[in-house]
Amino acid sequence: MGVEETIAGTEAARVPPRREVSLLETAVHYAGERHWDVVPGTWLQATDGVQRCSCADVFCLAPGAHPAHPDWASQATGSAAVARRMWQRRPTASILLPTGRAFDALSVPECAGFLALARMERMELALGPVTHTPDRRMQFFVLPGAAVKVRGLVRRLGWPVSLLHLAPLGDGDYVVAPPTRFGSRGVAQWARRPAPANRWLPDAEELMAPLAYACGRGR
Repeated sequence: MGVEETIAGTEAARVPPRREVSLLETAVHYAGERHWDVVPGTWLQATDGVQRCSCADVFCLAPGAHPAHPDWASQATGSAAVARRMWQRRPTASILLPTGRAFDALSVPECAGFLALARMERMELALGPVTHTPDRRMQFFVLPGAAVKVRGLVRRLGWPVSLLHLAPLGDGDYVVAPPTRFGSRGVAQWARRPAPANRWLPDAEELMAPLAYACGRGR
């Protein structure tokens, strides 16, 4: 079986069919059940019959799926009650999960992400949640602190850091959480859903070899 078939098969198995889900209830669930900080981002609004980002930038690269304010990080909350009030005021706001708190994330191109995910499962590695976003990226959740040591880990494996398109997300960054919609491009989804079994996150070092290998093959 070729790499493309493997990736396609893994994607079909891991990405659930799209369905409408309440952003409010989902944000409350993330804060109350997963103990993740959440913050409302921008939202989509109809302008002349076209769904545009609330930021009013007609060239917005992530319409309805980025921070709404410069001080967005200070507004994040881990309280389910506060999250409910936030989304009651703006029910269509995107859900952003600040990194560098309960988790960091390793962001890779989707082709490399699905290849790495299949490899990790064959290796029976303990994995955390993994998102798949319409900007064709995947984010692997790992323990906080990953962002500061990724470059060293990649160099130790012998890969050129600048060529892998592997981006660590830590303090000051965020993950766009499902089921946030990216304009007309689709919705953020879980490639590997949050579940009781993956509350304990892996360290970045445990995932780095398969991720670097997959990113290197995709160059």
